[in-house]
Amino acid sequence: MTNVLTWAADPPGETGAASRRLQALQRSHHAMWNYVTYRDAIALVGLDAEELYPEGTTRLPAEWADLGWLTCFSGPPASAVEAMRAAVAPAALDLYAPDLIEPLRDAAAEVLGRERDATFEVIGTEGAQAGIALALLACVDPGDEVIVGEPGYFHLPSAILVAGGRPVTVRLGPETGFRLDPDAVAAAITPRTRAICMVDPVNPYGTAAREDEVAALAALAERHGVLLVDDVTHGPLAIDPDAPLHPAVGLSERAVATFSVSHCYGMAGARIGFLAGPRGLMRACLQLKAALTRLNTNIVSQRGALAALRDDDYLARAEGVVRANLEHLVETLRDVPGVELAVRPERGLACALDVSASGATAQELMVALFARRVAVYPGDGLGERGAADTVRLNLSNPEPWVMAHVRAVLGEAVAEAASGRWREPVAAMLDGKGTERAARLAARVRGGRLERSPEEERP
Repeated sequence: MTNVLTWAADPPGETGAASRRLQALQRSHHAMWNYVTYRDAIALVGLDAEELYPEGTTRLPAEWADLGWLTCFSGPPASAVEAMRAAVAPAALDLYAPDLIEPLRDAAAEVLGRERDATFEVIGTEGAQAGIALALLACVDPGDEVIVGEPGYFHLPSAILVAGGRPVTVRLGPETGFRLDPDAVAAAITPRTRAICMVDPVNPYGTAAREDEVAALAALAERHGVLLVDDVTHGPLAIDPDAPLHPAVGLSERAVATFSVSHCYGMAGARIGFLAGPRGLMRACLQLKAALTRLNTNIVSQRGALAALRDDDYLARAEGVVRANLEHLVETLRDVPGVELAVRPERGLACALDVSASGATAQELMVALFARRVAVYPGDGLGERGAADTVRLNLSNPEPWVMAHVRAVLGEAVAEAASGRWREPVAAMLDGKGTERAARLAARVRGGRLERSPEEERP
């Protein structure tokens, strides 16, 4: 039977829990299943989830072009796999592992351009998401505000809500270079502000913060006594060599950085991430981690992560794949009217398409592509702005047939979506999500009977 908690409709009855944090999360479009997911497309196209995901796996069959999941398909590095195999032994499994082995702490600090010392330390987390959550739990009380960019990484607002805080969004778009604007952040700060969150490069656009922008955000954090959370998970992969990464932990003692080996290194299943910053705060975050999950960041994955972070040849190969796939996509888009890059990505493994001129919403196009064995994510999980107009693509698959398949089917998928073939099924699915934003998006899909709100303007 298909897992009711992942692929089927919401189970009936009460949850048995009703904390304010949970209620706030369940009302948010950033919560799992409240944005349009693969589960929705599978149901609308009439596919069988049990066939696509035998035994509850999460990987689509090999003949699918999966451009949605943000893990690097050029990975994992062979060196990491070899190191993990060598580490599988009873001594690695019959105890609670240390938070991080010392060489891995050093390697993670090196990625951030710092050395561990009396003022700076690195701890292990279950991916970068856990790093974000621990940093926010350490500084946010119920009712506090946290500033985030929008559109942006879906886990940031949800982590703020679970910490009891309130997300305050600052809009990203052409007028900001699709980057977090320090002046807009400054205007959003209030006495209740406790943290500023930046994602560098920006998910989904792949735009990298400029050195002066990071310095300005660090100065704001210092001036207002707030925490600057700098998520550089996509930073190790350089698409444009002239767009360097500028981790904020090199500029301020009020900054923390988080990243993982999940995305750029293709090791999402290893669940190894890092949180780095002032030693006192890192010790406090370790106390939170121990209260929630013990200190168990497993030693087998740690050995693999260490090998990955030391493997410069792997990063160079992966960057080459992403660059080649980006150029292939740019050529493809020349023959697809109404679809274009929102902005050229500079770092990471993803890009965003603007489909606002295609005659279809991103959600309809997602389903039309799914019917052609191409999996993507639309923008409604990333925020209000551009929710119906943005499609995010993963550019990291090294198999040439993947981008060739996208080129072969994208034009007809856009035409089918624009024809209205999926309009009512998609709108009805959105109605069933039960959130205010989903209802507004359903109205947009049905033909725009409601005017766009300012937040839903083209990105």
